[in-house]
Amino acid sequence: MYIFFIILALVIGAALGIGIYILIVRTLGTKSLEKRKEQILKEAETQGEMIKKEKILQAKEKFIQLKSEHDRQVNDRNQKLNQREQGIKQIENNLQQKQNELARKNSETDKLREQMESHIVNLDRKREELDKKLKEQNARLEQISGMSSEEAKNILIENMKEEAKADAAAYINETIEEAKLSANKEAKKIVVQSIQRVATETAIENSVTVFNIENDDVKGRIIGREGRNIRALEAATGVEIIVDDTPEAIILSGFDPVRREIARLALHQLVTDGRIHPARIEEVVSKVQKQIEEEIIEIGKRTTIDLGIHGLHPELIRLIGKMKYRSSYGQNLLQHSRETANLCGVMAAELGLNPKTARRAGLLHDIGKVPDDQPELPHAIIGMQLAEKYKEKPEVVNAIGAHHDEMEMTSLIAPIVQVCDAISGARPGARREVVESYIKRLKEMEDIALAYDGVMKTYAIQAGRELRVIVGSEKISDQEADQLSHDIAKKIQDEMTYPGQVKITVIRETRSVSYAK
Repeated sequence: MYIFFIILALVIGAALGIGIYILIVRTLGTKSLEKRKEQILKEAETQGEMIKKEKILQAKEKFIQLKSEHDRQVNDRNQKLNQREQGIKQIENNLQQKQNELARKNSETDKLREQMESHIVNLDRKREELDKKLKEQNARLEQISGMSSEEAKNILIENMKEEAKADAAAYINETIEEAKLSANKEAKKIVVQSIQRVATETAIENSVTVFNIENDDVKGRIIGREGRNIRALEAATGVEIIVDDTPEAIILSGFDPVRREIARLALHQLVTDGRIHPARIEEVVSKVQKQIEEEIIEIGKRTTIDLGIHGLHPELIRLIGKMKYRSSYGQNLLQHSRETANLCGVMAAELGLNPKTARRAGLLHDIGKVPDDQPELPHAIIGMQLAEKYKEKPEVVNAIGAHHDEMEMTSLIAPIVQVCDAISGARPGARREVVESYIKRLKEMEDIALAYDGVMKTYAIQAGRELRVIVGSEKISDQEADQLSHDIAKKIQDEMTYPGQVKITVIRETRSVSYAK
């Protein structure tokens, strides 16, 4: 029991000690917190005073800055106002000077007007005196001569008329002779200068094209099994393909440059691609024909741009591009037309006319030679009709139609086109009659065969020694094909003149086509 009390006393003592300790610690902590609080407040007050002073200083600086900016703006405004006042004063001074000068001139004008009025009065008085003296002199002369002044005047006028007529006739004759001499001299000078200022080329057209190949192994692939490839190529293009012993070359023979170009490009694509068979040949030839049509349009556009000609109808541009593949007596038609256009422009400029209109007429003057379906009309009339159809100017239309005297010339451009056409065609090396007559003969041969019913295409090959005629199988039978070849041969024999003999080959091909879907 005694131990229990001891333990209880110890516990109570410990609890009292802990409580006293806690009380002491709290008392000390409260005092330190109050001291810390007082210290923080003092620091806050000190820092607030510092911030207040900084803000006051910043406000003063901002005020000083704004005040200086305002003073500067006020000074600038005052300076501008002073400048404007000075300008206004200067204008007022100028106006005052002009006003003074105007007043001085007005006073001078008034003085001059008064002087002029006095002079006019004096002149009127002197004119009256002069008229009076003249009447007196005329009266004395009438008394002396015995005729009136009217009679004397008429006699004098008649004498002056006769003298003036004689002088005028002599002057006119002299002027006409001088004009003829100077006109001939000037015309020769203009023609020579025009020729000198235009570059020319010689005739280079022929009827064959050489297609170069890398090795002779390609020749066998072009010929094909039993010649089927070369036959398909000749039938599709209308050009004779000559494969001989000439190393690394194949000759394409045909009078039409368009066909030769189509055959050359088709061969190039086939050889490059490597696939050569009849179906592929027909596909490539069809694509190349479209490419040639696009190239023809591009050539026409480039030609008009080079010559500075604008506003042509698209169909005329296509016909101009097609000129590249036409020739006139061996002379390239596009080159001849460009040369004529340049000559016309130079000559028109020398004569003081419109060179653009002259170049336009010169370029289009032979447009009637291009269409394939030509009626029996001169090419100048055909060209005139085409130009009129596509809304060309009347002077251009007349120049085209009159450049070979098929119609009357109504403008100054027409004789210029005629002269320049003659200059371009008549110069040495420009044309070859042989090539032109040869091409005309082959074209006429094809047209004769094409006139028969059922004929789809005609090709003159081997320099005109063979005519291949392709007919529609649904329109002509085998027996009719035999009769057709005989009829064409007889008509060519009766109507044409040609060396040697002409072989007529009628080809009737039947095709069956179906599609797997």
